[in-house]
Amino acid sequence: MKLFRSLAGTLLCLGLLGHPLLMAQTIYDNDPMQRLPIGMQLSEYQQHLPTGGKVDKARICPPNWWVGMKNANLQLMIYDQNIHKCSVKIKYPGVKVLKVHAAENPNYLFIDLQISPSAKPGQMLISLCDAQKTYPYELRARERSPLRNQALSPADNMYLIMPDRFANGDPSNDSFKDMSSDLVNRDKIYFRHGGDIQGIIDRLDYLQDLGITAIWVMPVLESDQPYESYHGYAPTDPYNVDKRYGSNELYKQLVEKAHAKGIKVVMDIIHNHVGDRHWTIRDIPFKDWINQEWPTYTKSNYRDAVWIDPYVSEADRRRLANGWFDSHMPDLNQRNPFLANFLLYSNLWWMEYSGQDAFRIDTYFYPEQDFMINWGKRIQQEYPGFTFFAETWVQSTLSQAQFTAGNRLTEGQRFLPSVTDFQLNYALLEAAAGRQGWTDGANRIYLTLSNDFLYQDARRNVTFLDNHDVSRFLSVLNNDWQKYHAGLTALLTIRGLPCLYYGTEIGITGAGGSFGEAGRKDFLGGWKEDKLNKFTAAGRQGMEETTYQLLRKLLRYRKITPALQTGKTRHFIPEDGVYVYFRYDDSKRVMMLWNTTDKPQEHKLERYAEMLKGYRSGRDVIKEETVNLDVIRIEPFSLRVIELQ
Repeated sequence: MKLFRSLAGTLLCLGLLGHPLLMAQTIYDNDPMQRLPIGMQLSEYQQHLPTGGKVDKARICPPNWWVGMKNANLQLMIYDQNIHKCSVKIKYPGVKVLKVHAAENPNYLFIDLQISPSAKPGQMLISLCDAQKTYPYELRARERSPLRNQALSPADNMYLIMPDRFANGDPSNDSFKDMSSDLVNRDKIYFRHGGDIQGIIDRLDYLQDLGITAIWVMPVLESDQPYESYHGYAPTDPYNVDKRYGSNELYKQLVEKAHAKGIKVVMDIIHNHVGDRHWTIRDIPFKDWINQEWPTYTKSNYRDAVWIDPYVSEADRRRLANGWFDSHMPDLNQRNPFLANFLLYSNLWWMEYSGQDAFRIDTYFYPEQDFMINWGKRIQQEYPGFTFFAETWVQSTLSQAQFTAGNRLTEGQRFLPSVTDFQLNYALLEAAAGRQGWTDGANRIYLTLSNDFLYQDARRNVTFLDNHDVSRFLSVLNNDWQKYHAGLTALLTIRGLPCLYYGTEIGITGAGGSFGEAGRKDFLGGWKEDKLNKFTAAGRQGMEETTYQLLRKLLRYRKITPALQTGKTRHFIPEDGVYVYFRYDDSKRVMMLWNTTDKPQEHKLERYAEMLKGYRSGRDVIKEETVNLDVIRIEPFSLRVIELQ
């Protein structure tokens, strides 16, 4: 790290730092999977002590609040030089100081406020040390609109966007000299490429036409890290959008413009860790703000089973919860009540500021579960009916279901409506690949869905074929488009809230890296210098256009078919590699027949009489043709969607 900064400083003095040829010779190698600029070292683990450093910028968190919140309590955190012994005074009608807490670090004060329902919007003054330090603080009126905070439902068609790789709407914000890294290189997977919020706004019409009703946007908050900051999962400021993506106001505009087009917005948040350049880490409030019980760098064991294992050792449970995810991602200690409030209030602030519709919670099972439960309760108290879903990258349905609200496994109340359904993902991948066996392939789908009784409502689970952490679905299938189309059709017809990873509609490929990084490619056409524009029919070629049209047809059909959204499921044990399932409600019945083998099948339907009774024919939704309900031909690795008539 020091070597790299010394080299960069020398080049800057000579006026050569930005020279393309010299940059290529000194910073980049020939590997597209290069992780660090040449000369830079990975961050080293270090213990953080609350001794109090030089304050670079005074801060108040949250930066403002609102009157009329359901919970009258608010905890402010003030960060300024040597304020821990200061008295606090606030004179504002309806606002009462309940308690003041000094941190171990002299640069922090935590202030408990009570904001009466009678308090009016306006600007109050926070006075410290008999007005030696004063801070204006605004209380705002809450915005009331039926389009704000709409919540997700199984009726939605969701689309996962990595902002840095989707579209570059504003090239002027690609790089800033005052950030830890100003490198942009589209030939390198681990470096920034320049995509931003404006790029998403510019493509809302495209998403609306495709049939998307919700976008899950990967983290956009500031991630001012020296390397691997493009994905956003090492945040350094919870209240500010990374300026390479845009601004807070632009994010709010994204939400408003998306709402105007019938598209909801999901914010991606992290409770487990932050980047090591987060300002509360560089000058830490309390020693136990983060987990640092071991003198040397200690990784998490990443084992979800410790929360449900009846024989678990305390050492294993502690290692899961307190071990670090990565050396440059300090592990947060949610047992510290001030840290717990810091996380909660930042999430509430974004809900109220932007009007967004849901949260996706990263690495859900790593933090302290008492905190996660209380967090969910508090969010839903403030926003009744609001939904959020969590990443639970686990290895069994039992482990996955245990975190959800109303599950049949754990005692006590939980508040997590849904999870990313990795168990169904594994099953869908096996079936699409044509894997056969007593418990494999299509049979694994059957067995996985048979455990849905563990959830309060499995239809809320977010289903997917790939995402930013795994290989692209088409690459998993060795670029077999027939299998690919069958898997996509299954995703949009099986129970759950389906989520497509950006570029799935054109068959973006990629496999490799620790977390599927090789699949994090640019969506061509999102940059003005791109020669092909895959956002348009003219730019899509061959199977790209075929796949796009298939998905567009299925997404639009799902939008107008409640039976595929919230309808019931009836399925039959797979026979001869054919899996048949029905989605139905009082008004419509849809039959899916999936041939997961490499042989065509003339499939007889008498076995499904209980679901076909009273129906004389059907309409093939994809082929747009009428079929009889006697025998149906299914091509190898194909899935037919038949609306019964």
